[in-house]
Amino acid sequence: MREVQGQVVVIGAGIAGLAAAHRLLERGARVTVLEASDRVGGKLLPGEVGGARVDLGAESMLARRPEAVALARAVGLADRLQPPATATASLWTRGALRPFPKGHVMGVPGTASALAGVLSEEGLARIERDAELPRTEVGDDVAVGEYVAQRLGREVVDRLLEPMLGGVYAGDAYRISMRSAVPQLFQVARTHTSLTEGVRELQAKAAGAQQTGPVFTGIRGGIGTLPLAVADSVRARGGEILTRTPVTELRRTPDGGWQVGSAERAWRADAVVVATPAPVAARLLRAETPGAAAELDAVEYASMALVTLAYRRSETALPDGSGFLVPPVDGRTIKASTFASQKWGWIAEENPDLVVLRTSVGRYGETEILRRDDSELIEISRHDLKAATGLDAAPVATRVTRWDGGLPQYPVGHHARVARIREHIARLPGLAVCGAPYDGVGIPACIASAYAAVDQVHGDTRGVEELTAHPVQSLHGGAGE
Repeated sequence: MREVQGQVVVIGAGIAGLAAAHRLLERGARVTVLEASDRVGGKLLPGEVGGARVDLGAESMLARRPEAVALARAVGLADRLQPPATATASLWTRGALRPFPKGHVMGVPGTASALAGVLSEEGLARIERDAELPRTEVGDDVAVGEYVAQRLGREVVDRLLEPMLGGVYAGDAYRISMRSAVPQLFQVARTHTSLTEGVRELQAKAAGAQQTGPVFTGIRGGIGTLPLAVADSVRARGGEILTRTPVTELRRTPDGGWQVGSAERAWRADAVVVATPAPVAARLLRAETPGAAAELDAVEYASMALVTLAYRRSETALPDGSGFLVPPVDGRTIKASTFASQKWGWIAEENPDLVVLRTSVGRYGETEILRRDDSELIEISRHDLKAATGLDAAPVATRVTRWDGGLPQYPVGHHARVARIREHIARLPGLAVCGAPYDGVGIPACIASAYAAVDQVHGDTRGVEELTAHPVQSLHGGAGE
């Protein structure tokens, strides 16, 4: 690791900002982290419902990428890493819970038979036509839903791709960039005429790699404990974390350093890492790099809400599995449900008399549902859960967690926007940005982005260039977010 000298200010104490601070301290820097809210962790939030510890934000992380698991181990959580107790999910579609199809890549099948029972006969027949169609040019980027619909038909998009991408991005598959959101499929589209043939090649490569271990993992006590442990490690190494400290000014000083100001004080820094949502980053960067700020202003966000419910186990019977996803085409209100007590063994062990589950509502462009009050969202969730599973008991405790502007959207051309942002940033030595608006919304992607930012503020741009060219694919952890 390259030695780092001087004072670095990190703006934002989500997982990206905390990971950046942790890496900076490893390399010898003096670090101050400034967070506007009253807590660290961003979208990773531990909580409780009915006395049961649960996640009120993200609940799992990709284990096949090294960044998140390695960071968890580095901050003392190795013995608490725990894969899902079950990875078997369902699809609530056409009036029934159906086993979630296997043999697909992010909802895109290698054969029509992989989607039997979910698609109509016409939909299955349409997939078979892929091998006969002429090549579909994708250019520099294309909406993943548009491309897959052209190759395999809209049913694949509406019944499989939409619920999966909706869980990751709360977005619209017909707007989401294939290059940024599903880079594996974009590479297939560039090199293959047949999409299904390309998917089968991806599946064969994955099988040949013989990767062992779970695809996703959780943490006993919740994924929300990860940023708390990272923050503790940062403080133990001498780093300073200040909450309730919104940054109001970011200015370059005549000597080439930086001044970071809040309402009450200012900090002198040799380098700054901005690890905030895009709107905040735009405001902070406007004075020094209006070009980057204008690009960040154009990043859109989707809002969502999570409804967590606890039931008496004696009154509750759920289908097997980790939960279910819901295609928007079916017209339901909830978009997914996670059977948390079945998915995470530690929840069941800690709360043998309770069953905890959660639902999620809200996709890009869906504003009306999120204007309803908590009690309405709970009743809507109970109504849909009864229709899907037969669950009719009254919960003993409920909690609604709203994530307003929680998920950045990756529309067609997102990769080019990120490249332009970083071109502007690169003209200002000692400055870098990181987090979910750039290279992937998953936890490993945010951490990888943070590490690349640490390198960039000290002159090494290789990590940033690699991420800009190859974003980290954010997958869906079964059912739930």
